[in-house]
Amino acid sequence: MAVLNTNVDPAATFLAVAPASLLQVIIFFVAWTSCWLPVGVLCAIAINWQPIKPLEPQQKLPLLISLYLIAPLVLWGANAVFGASFSDYGFSWNLRILLSLGLGFSFGVLSLAILFGIQTALGWLTWQPIEVRQLLSILLPTLLLAIWISGTEELIFRGFLLTQLRHDYSIGVAAIISSLIFALLHLIWEQKETIPQLPGLWLMGMVLVLARFGDNGSLGLAWGLHSGWVWAIASLDTAGIITYTGISPEWLTGKYGKPLAGATGILCLLSTGAILWFYAN
Repeated sequence: MAVLNTNVDPAATFLAVAPASLLQVIIFFVAWTSCWLPVGVLCAIAINWQPIKPLEPQQKLPLLISLYLIAPLVLWGANAVFGASFSDYGFSWNLRILLSLGLGFSFGVLSLAILFGIQTALGWLTWQPIEVRQLLSILLPTLLLAIWISGTEELIFRGFLLTQLRHDYSIGVAAIISSLIFALLHLIWEQKETIPQLPGLWLMGMVLVLARFGDNGSLGLAWGLHSGWVWAIASLDTAGIITYTGISPEWLTGKYGKPLAGATGILCLLSTGAILWFYAN
């Protein structure tokens, strides 16, 4: 009679059957986390952050900056091991990527301007006055951060991660997996306000995948879209000039005032995806 082996290690079994591309992705994220962790601990001590308490925006920034400063260095090391380059991921410094970045940025900001314009016309939100000098002091630093952070995320998620997964999966499956990882990793920084945004974050990842392939494999258009969305939302949040009136339910405008957690924000993403689809075809 056959005897079942009850001592099988699930982790070892997974590593034995997992595709090479998935193992390479795991190795990258483990290496990235390991390299950043000592720096992250020092930053956490410096900002006096207690893990049992949610991160304040001013506490999150040093952790985020240190994490994203390390990411390209770790990816450069991974490229040396895997025999790849940044250009394989759609990231090359040339005029074309800068033009796509500008186009995507403009389109991203315009899409949110239309979204908030419609909500204003319907009486769902109001705008608070702000001094021009104060607004300008917010817009420029936020712009630089948005371009840098979005570029780093695109290089990792729509660049490295998507490209590696395509070695063993179809483009559809690779897009779904990479977008899911992109959405879930946002939970690291904040859970309460992020959970309602998870479907929107996943859809955002899918739209950005479409943007990459609509731009013939370049990350420029996806980078621009991502930057435009981040810059607009972060600037409005920092300035505090938008107030929801409460006339519309949260499921429409977004729980906790987050567009990605509401039906209108999802509709904005779907509309953007539809335009990109026709653009790509």
